[in-house]
Amino acid sequence: MTYRPKEISSNRYREDIGRYFEDFQVGDVYEHRPGRTITETDNVWFTQLTMNTHPLHFDEAYAAKSEFGKPLVNSCLTLSMVAGMSVSDTSQKAVANLGWTDIKLTAPVFVGDTIYAESEVLEKRESKSRPTQGIVTIRSKGIKANGTQFMSYIRTMLVPKKGNAIEDLD
Repeated sequence: MTYRPKEISSNRYREDIGRYFEDFQVGDVYEHRPGRTITETDNVWFTQLTMNTHPLHFDEAYAAKSEFGKPLVNSCLTLSMVAGMSVSDTSQKAVANLGWTDIKLTAPVFVGDTIYAESEVLEKRESKSRPTQGIVTIRSKGIKANGTQFMSYIRTMLVPKKGNAIEDLD
């Protein structure tokens, strides 16, 4: 369970979400909710904010001539959304992201698509240099509401052991 309210005084609680190193088990799969329906505003603002000038993301006339017939959602936006959906389950307590590898874009995403995410724990090990922390590797997937997987990537994180997260020091 990732939600554990922390009692900070009589009848007063602080939200405490995320996983400690001990909470991860190789082979476990976490379905991240809620999902998100991507809007045109999301896509255009993100594309412009990140200075991506490819017209396939924001020029309907240009995109109409492409094999897709309409604008594609910027894949960096979908990567950010899938990663964001996974935070409360996988990295809310993380000390650091150590790396991202094997990012695969396997299907297009369009405005109006609703996306979800899930992550599988691939491996974990105690840190050799930080005895109060461990290293966890997950594979996250982006999945449309119709079941089509559109993305996957592998992420490795440094995660504290129980009693050693920043919020545990309060």
